Amino acid sequence: MVQQLTQALLNPSAYPEPTKSVTLIQTHVSFLFVTDNFVYKIKKPVDLGFLNFTTLDRRRFYCEEEVRLNRRLCPDVYLGVVQLRESPGGVTFHPHGRIVDYAVKMRRLPEDRMLDHLLRENKVDETSIREIAGTIARFHSMTEKSDEIDSYGSITTITGNWEENFRQVADFIGTTIEAKDLGLIREWVRGFLTEKKDLFNNRISGGFIRDCDGDIHAENICLADKVYIFDCIEFNKRFRYIDTAADIAFLAMDFDYHNKSKFADVFVDAYISASGDSGLINVLDFYKIYRAFVRGKVESFRLNDRQIPLHEKAAAKERANRHFRLAAGYIMRRKLPPSLIIFSGLMGTGKSTLADGLAFELGLEIARSDVIRKKIANIPETKHCLYRFGEGIYTEEFTRATYEEILKASEKALRSGRSIVIDASCSRKRDRELFRTLAQRLAVPFHIIQTTCTDELANSRLNYRMESQFDASDGRRELFYLQKAEFEQIDASEGKLLVVDTSQPIEENLDMIQHFLELR
Repeated sequence: MVQQLTQALLNPSAYPEPTKSVTLIQTHVSFLFVTDNFVYKIKKPVDLGFLNFTTLDRRRFYCEEEVRLNRRLCPDVYLGVVQLRESPGGVTFHPHGRIVDYAVKMRRLPEDRMLDHLLRENKVDETSIREIAGTIARFHSMTEKSDEIDSYGSITTITGNWEENFRQVADFIGTTIEAKDLGLIREWVRGFLTEKKDLFNNRISGGFIRDCDGDIHAENICLADKVYIFDCIEFNKRFRYIDTAADIAFLAMDFDYHNKSKFADVFVDAYISASGDSGLINVLDFYKIYRAFVRGKVESFRLNDRQIPLHEKAAAKERANRHFRLAAGYIMRRKLPPSLIIFSGLMGTGKSTLADGLAFELGLEIARSDVIRKKIANIPETKHCLYRFGEGIYTEEFTRATYEEILKASEKALRSGRSIVIDASCSRKRDRELFRTLAQRLAVPFHIIQTTCTDELANSRLNYRMESQFDASDGRRELFYLQKAEFEQIDASEGKLLVVDTSQPIEENLDMIQHFLELR
């Protein structure tokens, strides 16, 4: 039946207005049929516990709720509820025949102006982020509040939401979430809810539990002629009657997920300025962990949907794992004092991959020598410079200037109370000594992580990297053995040292590093 429905609605003749094409997008709970100018959203007949669309009456009701609630922020996008009808040629949206289902009809927004797309293309500025924050703050100031709504902000309800999450991810342990991460998150959440009850009671008494959106993330925001925020939660009051801090935590988390943490800071600061709600900082991390966990759970659900193609399931699995690791990372980063962490090793041994992964999970600043070197030379960072070893921008003078800039960035971060990751070869003892001396002077922990792998693996990575248009490194096979001949072996006297074999899965190596940093 599902296959017949989707096949019929991929035919342009099934729609009342002319369209040259129809494409299908699936979520874990909906089919979205995108025509030239409109989107038709049909709810899947599923029961996931927290939502139930299994009957025709339920789907009609929640279509109507979706239109009503989303018109608060997008009145000119949500056009209404339309009937899906039976016809001799299959189901259509034409006005004759037996009603077989319902759909929400929306005006199509420009895909190239969706926030997630703009973030990937680096086409977002801080002004746009502040506009989004102002839009949400104004929305929150007008949303409904009542004694009933306040009850959803209670410790009892929040605890119930979390326990439901823990139950629902149990089937995905070892697939999208590791047992140790689930245990870490569960222990921390339960402790926070026990120890910080007053914080949640203060949010209720302060009037911050409202009829919110419940699903504000980058995929649901369009920056066109104005800020459009669409696709709110319509199917469960429990997920919409929430703390306004939980509403903004979703987008703040999503900026972190997209490696745009600077926008998360701008967004939160702008929201506080517009709303006056400075107290949200006390619960923001709690709700960011919640949002990352729920996002991981929702992506995991896609793995059990028989209608979703295998390649989409593979992508969903990666997204789920990344969200769950981010949730665990939010907890671990709270344990890390301002620290100086250097990744050292030969080109192609995985320094950048591991440094990026650690910085993502722990929210750390990162200074990468390949990027800083080209910035000094006023060269685009992804332009490959094929100089011979020790020439061009790789002379001793250029290298010294590069390390000087990295040291300046490191000192600035550490004096501000922030940890920093250094992604550089640090192939000579005197290079590493510069960082150890800085850490001693500022009295902060100093860690060295040396990446290693076989020469064959390093060279295969270098070959792949040179074909990439998005990598700042100029490392390549013909330079590898020259660098190896000059590399001065690191010993434990230089600092707290961990040697990592990067032929192992990255998640295992990141876990090892987090143990090394005494975070797990």
